[in-house]
Amino acid sequence: MDVEKTIKELSLSEKKVLLALLKLHGKGSPEAIFKTGGFSQDVEVANAASWLQSKKLVTMDNHIKTVYSLGKEGKRFIEKGLPEKRALNHLSEKKGTITLNDLSVVLDSDEISVAIGWLKTNGWATIRKEKDIILEITDKGKKALSEVTDAEKLLRLLHEHPEQEIEKNTIKPLASRKNVIKEKELITSSIILTEYGTKVVESGLEIQEEITQVTSAIIKNSEWKQKTIRPYDIHAFAPALNGGKPHPLVKLIAEIRQIFVEMGFQEIQGDYVESCFWNMDVLFIPQDHPAREMQDTFYCKIPATLPIQEKQLLKKVASIHENGGTTGSTGWGYTFSKIEGERALLRTHTTVNTIRYLYNNPKPPCKVFSLEKVFRKEDIDTTHLPEFYQIEGIIYEENANFRQLIGILKEFYYRMGFEKIRFRPGYFPYTEPSMEIEVFWNGKWMELGGSGIFRPEVTEPIGVENPVLAWGLGLERLAMLRYGLTDIRSLYISDLDWLRKTPLL
Repeated sequence: MDVEKTIKELSLSEKKVLLALLKLHGKGSPEAIFKTGGFSQDVEVANAASWLQSKKLVTMDNHIKTVYSLGKEGKRFIEKGLPEKRALNHLSEKKGTITLNDLSVVLDSDEISVAIGWLKTNGWATIRKEKDIILEITDKGKKALSEVTDAEKLLRLLHEHPEQEIEKNTIKPLASRKNVIKEKELITSSIILTEYGTKVVESGLEIQEEITQVTSAIIKNSEWKQKTIRPYDIHAFAPALNGGKPHPLVKLIAEIRQIFVEMGFQEIQGDYVESCFWNMDVLFIPQDHPAREMQDTFYCKIPATLPIQEKQLLKKVASIHENGGTTGSTGWGYTFSKIEGERALLRTHTTVNTIRYLYNNPKPPCKVFSLEKVFRKEDIDTTHLPEFYQIEGIIYEENANFRQLIGILKEFYYRMGFEKIRFRPGYFPYTEPSMEIEVFWNGKWMELGGSGIFRPEVTEPIGVENPVLAWGLGLERLAMLRYGLTDIRSLYISDLDWLRKTPLL
């Protein structure tokens, strides 16, 4: 290592710590270095020692010590004396014999049993039962009247010098008593010069005022000409600074929204609570479809139902379900239930947003998207959540076609950073033809969503005459690929370390 270069890069505080350690024969506590080095604040020692450690000039030796102080009862004993000693003095004053009741004169009720126990343990008194319980002082007890016990010595020591480090065996006379002492663990540190640190400090360190930060005032008054400017090591360790920034999922939502807006789409929004009619019936999902079961969908108790206001649309949708209406379809071949259609639920997809928009805006052209939460009764695991975001979109215009749909989705995923994109046939009740979108990521193909062209059974009742290209994509699965996650739950767990390390760009 370059000793001269190291010395140049030392701060004033670092030099003072090294010189103090030299005076302390290479090892000292932060407190000793503070006094020896002439520091004004103890934090200067801690900061300088940390930097010296990173430069391999010192090492830190930390160890834990147990210290003791007086507790509530211990302070009480300092004022009044130990219960057994006060009982012994009372015995002596009463000619060496008293009854148990006599102890209440000098002891509180909660101290009597403690005093008797210690009188017996120490051999200071005998206890016998006659008409009353009789206590009689022993020769050992008489001798103890003029002696200071180990317990009394410890009480005085801890009273005069709190937080003393005392051996376990020594503290035993007080440790067995309740609330007499308090135990606390303290971490003590020693700062030790390394071999290289010793070499540096013995090479000669000069304590002089240095400029550590160049300001406009220093430049204007030419102060920098008379003083030394301390060099900086740009490769030295520095703690990471973590400022506030958007959550990765919020950032991804903003990015997706921007892509669709740039592609000429308008954003729409809808409500969380919908009727089965709008969420499923209008989309030609049969009323006996498995998705309508309680184990797959969240149904509401309040409100339990939502009235269908669109009477003409209700008639058309019912006809489509029963016999296909005028679409040429055979429908589903059952009697449509208005009661089933009025059941209230938490929307299971955001396609309900686009179908409502088409109903209210049946004239082409339109390009809209929504990016909102949907709810399905899923078991939570590494790839499923009961509440998640869906990216929904449609294009409605004259001569819209399947090739156009493929091109739009390819462009979207390309802008999201995926180069390999493919499509394969799929099935959905409300689109035909239908396809699923996959991207190639980390050596395998991943499914990210479904798409297709709305069936006539969907578009005819709402007055839409031209083709409608539609898609629904999963946000969280896309986020897992973007951020390299294997568990979807990681997106919603408050992992501060991951949140801080995830880059903004």
